Amino acid sequence: MAPYEALYGRQCRSLVGWFEPREARLLVTNLVLHALEKVKLIQERICTTQSRQKSYADRRVRDVIFMEGDKVFLRVLPMKGMMRFGKKGKLSPRFIRPFEVLDGVGEVTCMLSLPPSLSGVHPVFHDSVL
Repeated sequence: MAPYEALYGRQCRSLVGWFEPREARLLVTNLVLHALEKVKLIQERICTTQSRQKSYADRRVRDVIFMEGDKVFLRVLPMKGMMRFGKKGKLSPRFIRPFEVLDGVGEVTCMLSLPPSLSGVHPVFHDSVL
């Protein structure tokens, strides 16, 4: 007879009192194994998702090297394009006219020859915006 039952004359309603100590060990072992299986399943799904996202990102990667004298279009964000480069017509510009590459400053940056009207814009740009 369980101590609760001896004291109150009825069985305990909480989950703790429903099992004998020997049964609880088996349940804990099963719960741990079940949790480990779930963790492995979650890890596999995360790996699948990461590989899918990596394949999407790899499609956008361009191995482009700009040399001195090349002409490139400068891509601008809509808000910055309106503020810095001026709005032309009803639509804000996505690309600005071609500019000449003066020098490769680093592995992924280029210096462009900008006209005097764009003197407030820094002339060095990352390759991703060209």
